[in-house]
Amino acid sequence: MTNGRQTPQSVRRAELAAFLRAQRARLRPADVGLPEDCDPGLRRTPGLRREEVARLSGVGVTWYTWLEQGRNISASEQVLDALARALLLDRDQRRHIRGLAGLATAASETRTDDVRPRLQRLVDAAAPAIASIYDMHLDYVVWNAPASRLAYGPASTQKQG
Repeated sequence: MTNGRQTPQSVRRAELAAFLRAQRARLRPADVGLPEDCDPGLRRTPGLRREEVARLSGVGVTWYTWLEQGRNISASEQVLDALARALLLDRDQRRHIRGLAGLATAASETRTDDVRPRLQRLVDAAAPAIASIYDMHLDYVVWNAPASRLAYGPASTQKQG
């Protein structure tokens, strides 16, 4: 706070904290694979406990608590992605949490439909050299004509699969 006014960062931290609390409250232990309580109705908080979210995401309980309290800390991309998985966030919610934390949209959120034609033009420009691009699973994404003529190239693996 400066002169009694909140900074954009403090507003974002407060919104992130509220978002995390709301997402935690909407889940039951069974939703995330945890056993239900032995005595239903004895939970003091609706939804998951902070400790459960921290354990599911691999984040320290204190760190997660500080995030929910809107403290002046920064969450890394890895922490936010782990929290998003633990809280079962959909694509739009993942984008929203990253925005609240001041991070850009994740690379995995980029639509491949938009990228594929540009990648194809790139490998086509490499002809007559053999060129191909594959993803993190080593599946071919695009390849040029010389690569498709290889006996065991990307085109031959696509025909078999």
